[in-house]
Amino acid sequence: MSAPILKVNDVRVYYHTEAGAVKAVDGVTLDVPRGMKMGLVGESGCGKSTLAMAFMRLIKPPGRIETGQIELDGTDLVAISEEHMRRVRLNEISLIPQGAMNSLSPVARVRKQIIDGIRDHDGRMTQAELNDRVEEVLEAVDLRPEVADMFPHELSGGMKQRVCVAIAISLRPKVIIADEPTSALDVVVQRQVMETIQRLQQELGISMILIGHDMGLMAQSVERLAVMYSGRLAELADVDAIFEEPLHPYTQLLISTLPVLGARGVFRGIPGITPSLLTPPPGCLFHPRCPEAQEICQQKVPAWQEIRPGRWVACHKYEV
Repeated sequence: MSAPILKVNDVRVYYHTEAGAVKAVDGVTLDVPRGMKMGLVGESGCGKSTLAMAFMRLIKPPGRIETGQIELDGTDLVAISEEHMRRVRLNEISLIPQGAMNSLSPVARVRKQIIDGIRDHDGRMTQAELNDRVEEVLEAVDLRPEVADMFPHELSGGMKQRVCVAIAISLRPKVIIADEPTSALDVVVQRQVMETIQRLQQELGISMILIGHDMGLMAQSVERLAVMYSGRLAELADVDAIFEEPLHPYTQLLISTLPVLGARGVFRGIPGITPSLLTPPPGCLFHPRCPEAQEICQQKVPAWQEIRPGRWVACHKYEV
């Protein structure tokens, strides 16, 4: 496995309210190897998008990065100044947002929205060079050049999402975070957009973090997969290993929810609901829903440990 381009160590993001601290991300540690497609999967509210915002240093009050390091190619993004981080965003790490409709300005043409980001980082480019770059990135995401002179409301949902991808790759960053990039699209367009993102990731040789809740999409799209539950990581391994032998009971239940050929009309869910991040239960956060919970699970938080090369899990079943 190649050296990590992104090293995340004990990152905690809390939202401070009058009732107390909501621990949205509570001690996440993982590495993203250079040039790899990494998946981050879990139920809604588990902290996936908050973690992505932490990577981009976009956590706003009452949220705050409490502790931890986020090292991008040797630079700790938590420790640098806001001005330094502004230069890093888009140039070295960029975000494909979940909702293109809310991410693009309705009163600016596509060309201006792409150029604004480029010019903010490289003021030496001429207008002709900027226009060439706009055509280049639009072509890269399979959009016609004339799209540059259109407003977002003139585009379909899939086209708007492709514009967001074009903006994200406009400065050829080292890492792209795709936060549920196809959640608002129909199935056919979802596949087309994901194929475009994967092709660009390979052509540009960048690392990608794909965030979502669809285990089927993860199986088709990533090489390594991190499973997240209630602000903490439950399991991390190569995607093939996770589907062949899921270790954490939560991972096992997630995979069991996938539809099975021949079992038409049979739908399986995970019993119970996710715990409150304001008043979480003691011990393992999954124990109230876990079919294999033991007494220790109610008392002690399981350690995040590597039980074999490249295979990480937080479960008392595997503690030595």
